[in-house]
Amino acid sequence: MGKEKIILGIDPGTTVMGYGLIRVTDNIPSLLAMGVLVLDKYEDHYLRLRRIFDRILGLIDEFLPDELAIEAPFFGKNVQSMLKLGRAQGVAMAAALSRDIPIFEYAPLKIKVSITGNGRAAKEQVAAMLQRYLKIPDENMLPQLDATDGLAAALCHFFQSNSLQSKSHYTGWKDFIRKNEKRVKGG
Repeated sequence: MGKEKIILGIDPGTTVMGYGLIRVTDNIPSLLAMGVLVLDKYEDHYLRLRRIFDRILGLIDEFLPDELAIEAPFFGKNVQSMLKLGRAQGVAMAAALSRDIPIFEYAPLKIKVSITGNGRAAKEQVAAMLQRYLKIPDENMLPQLDATDGLAAALCHFFQSNSLQSKSHYTGWKDFIRKNEKRVKGG
């Protein structure tokens, strides 16, 4: 077996936090796990933050990821929502830092572009591309798109770190497919 790396991806949120883990073996990613942490049942915002911290630590201790990829908050009009989302992200990052795991942040636009080629892609489009690329059976797909958003952060990080290591540059999707025919066709 070749070199292996595990990447934990997080889609932070204060009502639902999505996460996904991929295992990269011989430079080929595969789904390890994905899920959501539903937080809206807790009225206390600080208790929600505690649950996020505990869940991230649990995932880290169970799967031993090498790196954490997290979606950066986007700038919205509601300052209170931004503050809460930033806190959720910070708590997830603190959990990773407590285990000495390197953190990589990606803007939502960057994640969507790396997965679908379109920065305006809908969450459903992102989920469909992830399902196809990682060969996830229908029965393993979750109805909550926050899970696939977390998974998208992990796969985005794989693509970004892979392109930095190999210095590969693609002129578009056709060029990517041509240069990665075995990965795309599953060969």
